[in-house]
Amino acid sequence: MSDRDAQTIVLSRPTVLLVTGVGVGLLTLTYVLGVQVGKQSAALSQNRSRTAGEDLAELPASLDDQLKQFENREMEKVEKPEPPKEATKPAEGPAGGGKDGSEGKPKAETKPEPAKGGEQWTLQIVATSDEVEAKRIAAKTKGAGFKPTIVKVKNQFKVRLATTGTRAEMDATSAKLKAKGLASFLVKAE
Repeated sequence: MSDRDAQTIVLSRPTVLLVTGVGVGLLTLTYVLGVQVGKQSAALSQNRSRTAGEDLAELPASLDDQLKQFENREMEKVEKPEPPKEATKPAEGPAGGGKDGSEGKPKAETKPEPAKGGEQWTLQIVATSDEVEAKRIAAKTKGAGFKPTIVKVKNQFKVRLATTGTRAEMDATSAKLKAKGLASFLVKAE
């Protein structure tokens, strides 16, 4: 038994250099991977900028809000037959007036109606200094069935609806946005 314990290990210079090189390489690899994992976990745990009311959107809606949404849906069902009538009015305008035959212009002609006696309003969903975040929110808004626009004011990217209307119309649209999980607030149209 003493012969087994008394074995000698012969290490040559190239073997020592090889073992040292492999050890340094493994330590370097461990360090680099640790730094990368640390950066990713810090980025994930970092609080991303939240929009006004986004954290509240995760909470269940109160009964009053649910009733308002239900009432708005009932109003939408009643209002649905009316949009085809409005769609025919602008179509008659360009044909009779002969100003412009494009379909985009009649919509612009209907916008001055609220301007006669009232102010124009739109809804802003978010204002952020992060352009990527603004584009993400705009895509989410578009996916919910609305037409967003991104307005850059100084160093802020503001995601707003492209449509404008009276305050009452925008309040109804705000309720629709809220039902889709998007918080918004009124701003005067520019």
